[in-house]
Amino acid sequence: MEEYTWPARRPDVPGLSPDEVWAATIAALPVGASVAGEVIGRQPFGVFIRIDGLPGAMGLAEIIAMPEGTGLPVLGARIRGEVLDHVGRNRQVRVRLHEAGTALG
Repeated sequence: MEEYTWPARRPDVPGLSPDEVWAATIAALPVGASVAGEVIGRQPFGVFIRIDGLPGAMGLAEIIAMPEGTGLPVLGARIRGEVLDHVGRNRQVRVRLHEAGTALG
């Protein structure tokens, strides 16, 4: 397995345009909202997250938004975090991780 990977292309959400998916993502995940999901891609700058319950939503947790002293979570790790921001140009939800790479109970 490669140390760094890009996430696979997000699947289209049937019946919704990318703009509608983005609008629904922003509405469902305001700044400060708690999120959970699975790590689906790793890069030196952070991890990409498939956010639970929101088809088409893409999260990004940069290393500067991870708990001090933790490394990048591995592919497939379940994570928890908090929404920091929405980046419209690339349709990403920026996330601060609470417990990088730990299992959810």
